[in-house]
Amino acid sequence: MHFSKLLFASLFALLLLLSRSHSKSIPSLADETLDWDSDDELEELSELYAIDEAEEKAGPGAGNNAKVLRKAQKIVVDLNNDNAKRVIEENELVLLLGYAPWDTKSAELMPRFAEAASELREIGSELVLAKVDAERYPKVAASFEVKGYPTLLLFVNGDSQKYSGGITAEEIVIWARKKTGSPVVRVSTEDSAKEFLKKYNKFVLGLFESFKGFEAEEFKKAAIANNETQFVETNNLKIAKILFPQISTEKNFIGLVKNEPEKFEKFKGKYESEEILQFVEQNKFALVSVLTNQNSGWIYSSPIKLQVYLFAEEEDFDDFKPFVQQVARKYKTKIMFVYVDSTEEELAKPFLSLYGMEDLDDAIVTAFDNRVGSKHLLEKKLTKENLDEFCSALLESTLPTYYKSEPIPKQKGLIEKVVSKTFDSSVLESQENVFLEVYAPNCVECDSITKLMEKTAKHFEGIQNLKFGRIDASSNEHPKLQITNYPALLFYPAGQKSDPIKVSKKWSSKEVISFLNEKLSIDTEKKEEL
Repeated sequence: MHFSKLLFASLFALLLLLSRSHSKSIPSLADETLDWDSDDELEELSELYAIDEAEEKAGPGAGNNAKVLRKAQKIVVDLNNDNAKRVIEENELVLLLGYAPWDTKSAELMPRFAEAASELREIGSELVLAKVDAERYPKVAASFEVKGYPTLLLFVNGDSQKYSGGITAEEIVIWARKKTGSPVVRVSTEDSAKEFLKKYNKFVLGLFESFKGFEAEEFKKAAIANNETQFVETNNLKIAKILFPQISTEKNFIGLVKNEPEKFEKFKGKYESEEILQFVEQNKFALVSVLTNQNSGWIYSSPIKLQVYLFAEEEDFDDFKPFVQQVARKYKTKIMFVYVDSTEEELAKPFLSLYGMEDLDDAIVTAFDNRVGSKHLLEKKLTKENLDEFCSALLESTLPTYYKSEPIPKQKGLIEKVVSKTFDSSVLESQENVFLEVYAPNCVECDSITKLMEKTAKHFEGIQNLKFGRIDASSNEHPKLQITNYPALLFYPAGQKSDPIKVSKKWSSKEVISFLNEKLSIDTEKKEEL
């Protein structure tokens, strides 16, 4: 977006806010000088700037698309206090977008929603697309139960249902058609097949001798159940070959087409809706998917429960990509492979924090077994052989689970710093009794417990069979340390480390000392009270 547009938008918004907040004492510049309806104009500006941003990201040559989007914006009905109820009641089918002008995700979705509206109008859909500014019309938004931004709802004869499709214009169109009576597109001419190819990058093709046969009916059931992929059918082999050139049969056929190196996938199962759905779900992704905000939901919810994630900068990934794809092809439909650009903090950081990592010097490979909720790390150099071995062990459930840990401390003090890597030797395998403080850096109560531990440790200094330890549970994980509330105090008796005693964090230092004296059989008179 040009600087002049940004400056004008910022100044306009600022003037509008000032005029509202001081309306009783200061005349509104927007009202007096420009003679505009401020709210409407600001809303229109927001929408146009969202389009301008999309145009800028798309690069040169996107100007025509932006003009189409500006025109499409006018197709979407703006709901307000006066017309909202009427629009919903007088139209059988309405897809509603609830948004807030300041919300970035709303701004990203707005032009896609408008583009979907234009596409649906072109194909003759009776679905009305509408939007409501929830900040400007809170009562309207509340009446439709718009609680977050953006919210998409489909109204069928006044009854609403939640939107469950994707967030691109194509995905919105596909979902809307499936939910409003057109789950399968039928192509009957070569020209319509060529036009279909221009619109859809991913689709499921069905070639049937009869549209009323059992196979075609099961295909339609699968189309209705699937929310994100367009299904298309024909009974003409020549037309089918335009969409799927590798067809070699004149009988019934199902295939998946996607805009990836592995572009064509043939269905080889039984012609039953559940098997068709499973085929689509297992084959819809690329050999190595690139994680984005748009596809993250589909990746996380994939039926493929074994997932391998590769984190690297884009240039480094280009070097690894050929052999990563080779390995991915070997485990196709069994393991999902995902690349994450390590410079994209919003995408990479949540994953890396699970492994206790911040900045990466080299590429790393992690894995998740979502069947049991375990995570794993490739601790060898990333090569084709090592990656293949890692994936084979993941498939066979023989990979060791990864637990994040701080580095092993070099020195031990009166209270030993325990980390995940030393938890076994320092606590579970120690011949001494161990009194352990479990804390987290942002814990409000932890400071007082830390002071209690220091006083108690000093009180028992010199006692040979008692050791004090402290572990940061936010940076260290261990299967035998399952604590969710911090701080926590645990006493591990010598010889009975499998069943620690939880000590109340509400106890005073005297109560804690009395407890330890009892467990250690120490004569309280030999120790001075605090």
